[in-house]
Amino acid sequence: MSRLRIAFINAAHEGESTRRNFRRELDADLVEFDATGGDLPETLEYDGVVISGSRSSVYWDEEWIPPTKEWVGEAVGAGLPCLGVCWGHQLLADVLGGDVRDMGEYEIGYREVEHTGDSQLFEGIDERFTVFTTHSDAVVELPPDATEIASNDYSNHGFRKGHVFGVQFHPEYDMATAEEVTKGKDLPDERLRKVLDGIHDENYGRACEAKTLFENFCDYAREVRDADTEFEADATPA
Repeated sequence: MSRLRIAFINAAHEGESTRRNFRRELDADLVEFDATGGDLPETLEYDGVVISGSRSSVYWDEEWIPPTKEWVGEAVGAGLPCLGVCWGHQLLADVLGGDVRDMGEYEIGYREVEHTGDSQLFEGIDERFTVFTTHSDAVVELPPDATEIASNDYSNHGFRKGHVFGVQFHPEYDMATAEEVTKGKDLPDERLRKVLDGIHDENYGRACEAKTLFENFCDYAREVRDADTEFEADATPA
């Protein structure tokens, strides 16, 4: 069985930690593209697409965002399985006709999220699970015909539409990334210290359960690829 070939759209402005985290978690050959630098795939010949987080907002006027939306829209239209994380989740929602807005506050730190139990993406993950979150934008209106698959008291934390999956939280983070990102936020000292104090082995251990969704996404992408291959073989004249 050949390995998956996935287009990895790295939207982080400093992408080293993002690159490390996703390459560790995804059992696939990742072909990386620096979206913020204007680097996007020239083809749709991939088994899937993964879109990272970003410090930008999907509604900002930055020159790299419209072409990224355009290519992602083409990938979605072509039926490629897509997984968006944080900003990637918001971008997919936007491309599909949802609404992303500023929440007026930060959700940050290890927190609980609940999934609905009706998505392959969360197979093997407890209904209530711990994740690291860091966002001030949220999907406030799902795309037409999309299904909410995860949420908490702050916002939507997951949706699915067809072959497209989005999650607001960061299942890919290791503890070093969680600490680095938190220290980079403009937060009141007391809240900053509280979040940093929560970044420890016990919380990280709980959050590792959510990493299963990467395996689940790869399984799903493989199923789609193999089904397409079988269909093409059946359609080939004898």
